[in-house]
Parts: sequence; structure tokens; C-alpha cells
Amino acid sequence: MPPPLPLLLLTVLVVAAARPGCEFERNPAGGLEADEALPSGLPPTFIRFSHHSYAQMVRVLRRTASRCAHVARTYSIGRSFDGRELLVIEFSSRPGQHELMEPEVKLIGNIHGNEVAGREMLIYLAQYLCSEYLLGNPRIQRLLNTTRIHLLPSMNPDGYEVAAAEGAGYNGWTSGRQNAQNLDLNRNFPDLTSEYYRLAETRGARSDHIPIPQHYWWGKVAPETKAIMKWMQTIPFVLSASLHGGDLVVSYPFDFSKHPQEEKMFSPTPDEKMFKLLSRAYADVHPMMMDRSENRCGGNFLKRGSIINGADWYSFTGGMSDFNYLHTNCFEITVELGCVKFPPEEALYILWQHNKESLLNFVETVHRGIKGVVTDKFGKPVKNARISVKGIRHDITTAPDGDYWRLLPPGIHIVIAQAPGYAKVIKKVIIPARMKRAGRVDFILQPLGMGPKNFIHGLRRTGPHDPLGGASSLGEATEPDPLRARRQPSADGSKPWWWSYFTSLSTHRPRWLLKY
Repeated sequence: MPPPLPLLLLTVLVVAAARPGCEFERNPAGGLEADEALPSGLPPTFIRFSHHSYAQMVRVLRRTASRCAHVARTYSIGRSFDGRELLVIEFSSRPGQHELMEPEVKLIGNIHGNEVAGREMLIYLAQYLCSEYLLGNPRIQRLLNTTRIHLLPSMNPDGYEVAAAEGAGYNGWTSGRQNAQNLDLNRNFPDLTSEYYRLAETRGARSDHIPIPQHYWWGKVAPETKAIMKWMQTIPFVLSASLHGGDLVVSYPFDFSKHPQEEKMFSPTPDEKMFKLLSRAYADVHPMMMDRSENRCGGNFLKRGSIINGADWYSFTGGMSDFNYLHTNCFEITVELGCVKFPPEEALYILWQHNKESLLNFVETVHRGIKGVVTDKFGKPVKNARISVKGIRHDITTAPDGDYWRLLPPGIHIVIAQAPGYAKVIKKVIIPARMKRAGRVDFILQPLGMGPKNFIHGLRRTGPHDPLGGASSLGEATEPDPLRARRQPSADGSKPWWWSYFTSLSTHRPRWLLKY
């Protein structure tokens, strides 16, 4: 529970005094005049921990982008049903453009109009990133110089206005939840999960980058939903979080159960391990999610570590997180920020303190796994090349510049790059448990017919450059796939071409293949 109001104000003043150049103030009235120009004497790092109307939110985001113009900008991805701009603030070393090898992250708040904590957290986060960058915070400077971060504080500004008219403490559980068309935006995305379950039963069928079915457009699709889908198709997002309210837990896909008749059923994605790591990146540094009291908000998730598979909580279709995973390269989690959907203004500073580190820690996890560039033998980027990982039936694809990012948990992985007209390239990578940055693993694809037709000698290891700082990687391979090797020895009695691959495996290698 937040401390009494006098203690809260004292805490705010102490924090401000302890850090020169950074002051905080609440504005109970929330007047527009006070927000347009800061009072004289206040530093530019001033953050007002209050609720923001749509007009106030727009002014704060644009003022923040102007103050940090060399690393920030605002842009619109579309309009709500009532015509309000869906305004995004972006942070990057080169705002407005995708940089080679720089991963893209998005954070979205206020999907449900009456769940407002996420909206305010992202407004504060934008101001914090700008201020700390200017103050020389090495962590924030490193983050903004290596990551492109997009913040959409309000996906449902129309619903927010309905909820805000009732006000904090008076808002009902559903007032303002939907958009102006009375659509629940987190139930309005295409149901690709049902199609995934069908494809998963078909041997050899791809179950990633599932296209949007034509019949989806026959229904009622909100302009906010269309804007998000177009946004996702324009930018190669790697990681995402949607911020909600009503409980205290982090959930991850799938949200729709494999057996729809079951209200609760554990329904993992092929990337279950990675989604757990992403969820824990948020929950493990959140003081209230880690609080051991069963009487706290979200106490029923305590034994699970405050994370849960969405369908194991409750099943629903048309969710944004499932759509992210099945239609694009993006991994999205859902964060429930607290049991009060429209918290009183005096609770906002405490909420920010609880979530600031979690937000930063989560964004930093985009630098996990591997990244690289896929090119042809002339160095030309190969876009839409498939990056596969053995044992994980979910491929990602390269961006137009040929770069890719593959979120992966620690361990040994066999990674395959392939594209139409080119031979497959297979590499073995090792991701250490404590590795905090993505390992560089590039691929050079050879046109079919250019390399050996039926064999490859020895699967040479790469040279002195080790892309993973200690991780071994196998050399380039052409068809046929060495993982489909046959048992016949070579004609001259020497070791078969796949011999070095299997001998490089652990003690659990299939020894029946090595009996010669």
C-alpha cells in the first residue's frame, strides 16, 4: 500500500534534494496553464507526477522530444475513432531511421481506456530517458545509443476521456475500457492462434509469420487496431510490452487456449523459455511483484513468481500479444501494473518508483540472444531470409537491410539461415548464462549449385574471430542438410562429411552413428 500523503510528499522532496538538477512535483489540479510553461526556476528535468489529459500528454511528449531533439522525436501512427492522434515518442541515436543491427522495442499503454497507470508510466519514462541522457547517465546513454525505443502512452485516448470524466476513485471497472466504437482493442486483432494450432499438427508447415485471413476484414476493425498493425509491418520490432491494470502480474503468450472450451489451460509457444526470461526481467526487479505477502495485490500469483502463461490465467482470442508473435518477429508480454485501474494521483509517484527499474530492465533484454546480418557472396543484404533454430519451431526473418535479431535463452543452439535460391548455412552457437549482450552471428548465403553438390568436407570451424566471445560456431554448409545425414561411409573409406559435426556434440551424441 502507498504511504500516507504527508509521508509521500516528504519522500518526493527528499529524493529531489538528494539529486541536484532533478526535481519532482505533483499537480493535484492538473491545470493546462501550468503544464504549458514550467514555473520559473525549475530545471528542465522537472517531472509532474499527475494524471495527464490528452492535450497535456501531447504537450509533454512534444516538449520532451524538443528538449532532446538529437535523440528523440514524436510521430503519429494514425488516429483514434474520434480523431485523436496516436502519438509515439521515439528515442534513438538517429531518430527517424532504422540503424543496421540496432534492435527496435515498443512499449504500449492505455489499451483499455480506464487502465491508466501504463499511460502515466510511459509519459514519465519519456521524460526520465531524456533527462538522464542529458545528465550523462551512462546506463541511459548506452541504452539510447544501442536501442531504438518507441513509447505509445495511449493506444485508446477516446476511452481514456470517458474514464477520466468519472475520475480516479470513481471510475467503474469497465467505464471507458472500450474505444469509441465500443470495441475492446485487446480482443480486436486477428485470431492467428487458432490457425497456429491447426498448422502445428501439419508436418513441415510453417507456423510463424501467419498471414491475416481475408475474413478478418469482413468484421469490425478499429482504426486503432489497424494503426498498430500497420506500425508493426513498417518497423522490425523485436520486443514489446503492453501495460494494463487490474492485477499485479506479467503474462505471456499464448493467451488463447489450445482447447477453447477450457477456461484455463497452459498453452505455451515454442519460445516458452524465452518468454519466461522476458517476464522475469520485469517481475524480478519489481518490489511489489516480489513481495512475499499473500495479502498483497496479485497475491494469488506469488507461488508462480508473479508471471503466468496467459491461457493458463484465462483464455481469450484476438489479443495483441499473440498477434505480435505469430504475424511478426516481435515478442510481446503483458504487464498488469496493479489492482487499481485508475489510481489516485498521490499513488502515481510510488507506482513510478516500483516500475522504473522493471521498465529499463525489460527494454535491456532486447540485447539477449544473437544478432547478425545475412548477405549473399557479394555482400548484398538478403531480406526476408529465414533464421531457424533447431528445436524451436518458430522462425524469424531478416529486415530489408539483411539484419536480424533472435531472442534466445542461454544454451547451445543450432541456427540455420536460408532463403529461396540459396543453400542453407548452419552454425552452432553457445550463449553463456551470464551473457548480457547479443552475440554477433553473420551468415553468407551461396547460390544453389555454386558449392559442393553432395558433400562438404569437415564442417570447418570459423577462424580466430569468435562472434560469441567463447561460443563455437560451425562453418558454412551447403545442401544437403548435415542434420539429415545418412549412415553410409564415403567410397574411399574416410570419415563421412558429417563426422566432425556429431563428434563435436556433448556426451549425449548419437553414438550409433559413429560406429565405423
